[in-house]
Amino acid sequence: MVYCFLAPGFEELEAIAPIDLLRRAGLTVTTVGVGEKTVCGSHGIPVTADVTADAIVLDDSLEAVILPGGMPGTLNLEQSPAVQKAIDFAAANGKLLCAICAAPSVLGHKGLLNGKQATAYPGFEADLTGAALSDRFVVTDGNRITARGAGVAVEFGLAIITALKGAAAAERIRKSIQCLP
Repeated sequence: MVYCFLAPGFEELEAIAPIDLLRRAGLTVTTVGVGEKTVCGSHGIPVTADVTADAIVLDDSLEAVILPGGMPGTLNLEQSPAVQKAIDFAAANGKLLCAICAAPSVLGHKGLLNGKQATAYPGFEADLTGAALSDRFVVTDGNRITARGAGVAVEFGLAIITALKGAAAAERIRKSIQCLP
């Protein structure tokens, strides 16, 4: 099970592209509305989540947590007790934590990037507390995946697939959507 949290003001592409790719790869992805079931993204696109944050179950079936960026979506993620609880559970249990754009700042503020290579949207580097900053657009370091922004949302999704199902599965999806290598 993969939880992708959708907070008001999330960056639509950073959520929808990875969700789509992970589902194509056969992974179970549950979209989680923070506050409401229908959440409006940063560009005015309403998305109906599968569940609300109060309905999630944190147990061994959890494989990953995805935090899309966007503003004020990232701030709303960080202020949500349910999101914080899911991040803490994932970190404590060695699950994959994935954040893109401004959202790696949420992990940085919690000290979850200490000693890890990481990236974020330009201007958020100071929020990646303890991280070794990378100039790459998508960075995987152990069970942390960070990415810079909407333009690399497909690569971010493929990195998550690689981590959960292997490089061959990610390459199969890349080819099926005609994505450049």
